[in-house]
Amino acid sequence: LFNASPLGLMPSFEKDASSSSQEENNKPINVAAARNDDDDDTITSIAGIRRDDTIKFTTRGLTRITRHPLILPVVPWGFATAYLAGGRPCDWILFGGLSCYAVVGCFAQDLRVSREEGSVGTVFQTESSRISQQQMLDLDEGEEERERLRLFFDETSFIPFKAVIDGRQSLEDVVKEFPWIQLLVGTLAGVVIEERILMLLREYV
Repeated sequence: LFNASPLGLMPSFEKDASSSSQEENNKPINVAAARNDDDDDTITSIAGIRRDDTIKFTTRGLTRITRHPLILPVVPWGFATAYLAGGRPCDWILFGGLSCYAVVGCFAQDLRVSREEGSVGTVFQTESSRISQQQMLDLDEGEEERERLRLFFDETSFIPFKAVIDGRQSLEDVVKEFPWIQLLVGTLAGVVIEERILMLLREYV
């Protein structure tokens, strides 16, 4: 959730540069909507934070490891939960099935991109693109999205760390950008929640 991918539904936010300029000039920050003259898309800034899904196409942090940082971790979670829940056939079928479903879902998203079949299950709200301005003039909105996805796919991998191994990504950048604090907090919270859920399941089984 802290490291959104263009293949996920989580939007991306950043600090609004215009709000920073207002702060430097000691001007009050108001809720503002900047409307593009060419279309009806609206980028809204609230308290100095605005949504810009272009950031999702920038390879950083977890997406240097895999382009599916939200869904692919369901695989180890599912198998671990099946074991912790008792390791019965029904546990492996349920939680192991969720793991398999995650792999198939990620593979299907990649397949849709490679075949240029359109949407991959997310909506983008952007102000700028990584491709040139002249190219932007020649592309409609759907083609613009596909071009961004192609660039993102060229820099990332489906299999974790494959892009690092083949040299497309740097291990040093992974270590530097990895959300270590979020990992620690999330792991501790996950252990507590997992134990509580398993206790409840044992009471009713």
